[in-house]
Amino acid sequence: MNKFTNFMPVAFALASVVSSHALGADSVKVRLGTLAPKGSSYTKHLQVMGEEWRRAPGGGAQLTVYPDGTMGSEPDMVRRMRLGQLQAAMLTTTGISEIEPGAVGLQTIPKAFKTLEEVDYIGEKLQPMLEKRLEAKGFIVLFWVDTGFVRFFSKQQVMTIDDLKKTKLFVSGNRPAEMNVYRAFGFNPVPLEFSDVVPGLQTGLIDCVCMPPTIALAIQLDSAASHMLDMNWVPLVGAAIINKKTWDSLSPESREAMLKSAREAGKLIKADGRRENGESIEALRKRGLKVHPMTPELDAEWDRMVEKAWTKIRGEVVPADIYDEVMNQLKTFRASKAGAGK
Repeated sequence: MNKFTNFMPVAFALASVVSSHALGADSVKVRLGTLAPKGSSYTKHLQVMGEEWRRAPGGGAQLTVYPDGTMGSEPDMVRRMRLGQLQAAMLTTTGISEIEPGAVGLQTIPKAFKTLEEVDYIGEKLQPMLEKRLEAKGFIVLFWVDTGFVRFFSKQQVMTIDDLKKTKLFVSGNRPAEMNVYRAFGFNPVPLEFSDVVPGLQTGLIDCVCMPPTIALAIQLDSAASHMLDMNWVPLVGAAIINKKTWDSLSPESREAMLKSAREAGKLIKADGRRENGESIEALRKRGLKVHPMTPELDAEWDRMVEKAWTKIRGEVVPADIYDEVMNQLKTFRASKAGAGK
């Protein structure tokens, strides 16, 4: 009887430990930073993903999302991940390039991509290689996303290249090579953080911004920049990443379930982002935004300018091997489409 009595507290303690683990008390804590606005479809899908992570077998993880750039700029978020203050982030290629410079090839070649189908094709070709490079540097890609093409929003009408040269153009503060290219072709880039865009427009520090219409609507950019040039400049591409140390600390069954829910979240974010990008232009137009369509003649003029800029972008902004791969794959894709149409 004494032996049984002595065993009971031990049995209850073990049962308590097992029960606590099953309920997720020992779940890995994952803090995720993003510039995406609170309440946007981006953050809503991340929150749903977080609920699925919490219920994942093998302990799962407790996800906390920090939207609105509350964890700083994208380079700040990468630094916080390296310090262990954040474990994950949803970043554009601007942030991802702080880890792997080749990521900019998915985005930062103006007017190289004519359609979202081309964006998808290049993603399929380059993303597996980029994922391997990122993993070698200590980060796991949970999913890739894009939100369609960005447009130029400005205080005054911008239609021509000369119009854009007269503006003070916002460029992300951690992109000195990109600023050098703009300057080389007679533009006036102003380096700022994303959080300073609206104040910069209000004070006159900048008067032109390139961003997706969906983000422009979310931050009510039209209140400070009432014109939009309806030209596909570059796609806004990004990814959700988690540091490998945190990922490896999860059980295999947790990783499998969490990756599955992350990939589903990525598909939904991408689909909603693209759809909302088009819808946002109409919503902004109803709010008074002046949308300026391109003519074929103007579009050809812009094409001639960017093709000259590509020679400087190659190797200076986009690593030469990545640039060459993007351009070669685009040629292959377009040739196959042309052949299929015959």
